[in-house]
Amino acid sequence: MEDQITQVSAQVTELAYALDTFYFLVMGALVMWMAAGFTMLEAGLVRAKNTAEILTKNVGLYSIACLMYMLCGYSIMYPGAYEGGVFGSLATLGSGLLTSADNSAADVIASGGDTYYSNLSDFFFQVVFVATAMSIVSGAVAERMKLWSFFLFAAILTGFIYPVQGFWKWGGGFLDAAGFLDFAGSGVVHMTGAAAALAGVLLLGARKGKYGPNGQVNAIPGCNLPLATLGTLILWLGWFGFNGGSELVVSNVGEANAVALIFVNTNMAAAGGLVAALLLSRVWFGKADLTMALNGALAGLVAITAEPLTPEPIAATLIGAVGGLLVVGSIVTLDKLKIDDPVGAISVHGVVGIWGLLAVCFTNPDASLLAQLMGIGSIFVWVFGASLLVWFLIKLAIGIRVSEEEEYEGVDLSECGLEAYPEFSSAD
Repeated sequence: MEDQITQVSAQVTELAYALDTFYFLVMGALVMWMAAGFTMLEAGLVRAKNTAEILTKNVGLYSIACLMYMLCGYSIMYPGAYEGGVFGSLATLGSGLLTSADNSAADVIASGGDTYYSNLSDFFFQVVFVATAMSIVSGAVAERMKLWSFFLFAAILTGFIYPVQGFWKWGGGFLDAAGFLDFAGSGVVHMTGAAAALAGVLLLGARKGKYGPNGQVNAIPGCNLPLATLGTLILWLGWFGFNGGSELVVSNVGEANAVALIFVNTNMAAAGGLVAALLLSRVWFGKADLTMALNGALAGLVAITAEPLTPEPIAATLIGAVGGLLVVGSIVTLDKLKIDDPVGAISVHGVVGIWGLLAVCFTNPDASLLAQLMGIGSIFVWVFGASLLVWFLIKLAIGIRVSEEEEYEGVDLSECGLEAYPEFSSAD
């Protein structure tokens, strides 16, 4: 009888491991699909003459992120033996990721249920997060940045800058030890991407014609709002994996209920953000601005990402709604400051990312305002400072901005040699 109980227990443990690994992989695939969302959103919000280049940037940055995180980023972010510190180990770069070796059934059973999922499923889930952070940068520097300068920065951000601050929280570094809370990455992912984008935009400058000599702001409409709307909805869908997958396991009643609550809160925050941004734009501008509504939904998603588990759905809706209000005000303010962000990425992911981290204090009794402020300050100073330095060195070495003529003609032709929407086609 005892042997039968042991055998059944082992089978249950293996089944839970398989279920949690499968869940982790599916959630990671949803987050990977967010790359399509960012691509479509940005392609819709830039002008037609810059569309092919923005598409190239997004598929390229995703692939670069995967390679760099495999080679060095993952080892820096999760060094294992350096909990509570500032930097992870540089001695283990690439170790354990160039082999398919993983947990054996005996190891899983011996852990008594403490080994929840495949190590490689964890890498997959983490690598799509770092690609998300880099995608945020893409839209902010659109329509005037050199393609290969962008790719060079992408390699450095995903291989080194992102993993260092990721280690501080998720790898067991000093922010985690200080009690900083960031469930799925309002700071670790979203504010990181926004800080890197802000550094690039400040050095890059605004698009030609965006700002007039007397302080006026000239609208530069995107070429395809249906595509931008599709991109937003894809991101909305992918965010269920972003937040839901961060619960890590789903194989018992308590965890399954937690995942369900995370999904509901994620959805309600997005809805709250969209409605709030739509209403504010109607009051402020006299029109229901679609682009503000789309950014409002994304703002709601960013806001709830720091803590989607502890709020009740009504609280999650309110957190998202505040994010929607903030993003409208932030986009307008950045334009007044002549900080040109074609897609509103700095506002959505940076300003609202900060709000999301602070909002944790309203719903999670374990949150400390001091710890949250420490996390916000540490991540921003590191990412912005390191990114500014890297952008500056790239600017000195190969330049970061296309020529005025290339910008006027569109970077599709100068950077990619083709157009996304050719006006004429000929057949031989």
